Parts: sequence; C-alpha cells; structure tokens
Amino acid sequence: MLCFKIIIVGDTNVGKSCLLLQFTDQRFKNAHDTTIGIGFGSREIRIMDQNVNLHIWDTAGQESFRSLTRSFYRGAIGGILVFDVTSRLSFQGLVQWYEKIQSYACDDIELIILGNKTDLEEQRQVSQKEGMQFAKQYNFEYYETSAKTGLNVNLVFENLTKKIIEKVNSGDIDPSKENYGIKINKKLNKSKEEQKLENTQLNKQKNNTCC
Repeated sequence: MLCFKIIIVGDTNVGKSCLLLQFTDQRFKNAHDTTIGIGFGSREIRIMDQNVNLHIWDTAGQESFRSLTRSFYRGAIGGILVFDVTSRLSFQGLVQWYEKIQSYACDDIELIILGNKTDLEEQRQVSQKEGMQFAKQYNFEYYETSAKTGLNVNLVFENLTKKIIEKVNSGDIDPSKENYGIKINKKLNKSKEEQKLENTQLNKQKNNTCC
C-alpha cells in the first residue's frame, strides 16, 4: 500500500479544516474555531487498483503561524491551494502560498487550485472563470467545492491521488525518496516533534472544529 502526504494551504477562514473533515469523516461542523498550528487527518482510498493511505496536513492560514508550519511542507507529494470564492483577498493570497510551496516542498509535488464555499453563491466575489484562468497560468487543475455540502470534495482528493500514482507508475516520481510515497509497512522517518503532534491531532480529531 502506498502512503502519500498531502498538504492543504490557504488563508485563514477559506475552509481548509472543513474540507479535511468532510473528506475524512464525511461530516461538516458549523461551529467555527481557527486552526492553531497544524491539523491532521487520514483516509484510505482505492485508486487505479491500488490502496492508498492519504496523510493530510491542514496548515494554519494565519501569518503569525506560517513560520511554524515550514517543516510540514517537506515530504509532501500533493498540495491543495484553497481560496474562498466569497473572498477576493484569499484568492489574491494564492500567489504567496504557491511561493511558500516552491520554497519548502519537494520539486515533484503535484498541486491543484480549489475554490471553496460554492454553497454561498450569492456572496461570490471570484468567478469560476477567474479561478480557471489562474490555475491555467500555473498549469494546474482547478476545482470548485463546498465543504458544507460535500460537492466535489472526494473528487478533488481522488483526482490528485490519481495524478500522483500516474507519476509513480511512469517513473517521474521515485517513491523511495522524500518519504512522500512509501510502502505503508515501512517506518516513516519522523522527528519526535512531528510524531508527538500527529498523535495529539489523532486523539483530538473528533473534537476539532472547522476553520
């Protein structure tokens, strides 16, 4: 079984934690708390006749916490850049998040752009066309989702996983490097800090609220 580390990045309040919760638990929480530091979730899916365990890290969006999350870019082979379609400011922030990924993630990381909160269509500030044009500029795929209704949430993670597997199968990605695609029975070389954080997040996952 393969294991992929996926990161979700974007400004605060774009719905990163809600996307994570919807994908891993198929549920949505209306209560709102801002994610402090790092959120974590996992789910096993079957793509292209392979079982894949996705380890998904939700990085905090606040500027004051960005420096704390740099180590968690390392080893990620998939990334989702999220903005809120009702917030033009969060859309404009995608460039900075992309630059962060370029600086700290591996060169082979597969990225997609995601416009969230389509259930708030009457408050939309960023059109679908704008989102598609931005993604095309960087040669990324573009999706629109609603973490509240679940619209396209599974599709995003499934298609991202498929693209990574295709790269592994073609030899474009070496699964023995960077700990981003490994056999699940091999030990991850995690720091004590990362392991402690992961265990804490797993224990508290069911009680987490959305960001």
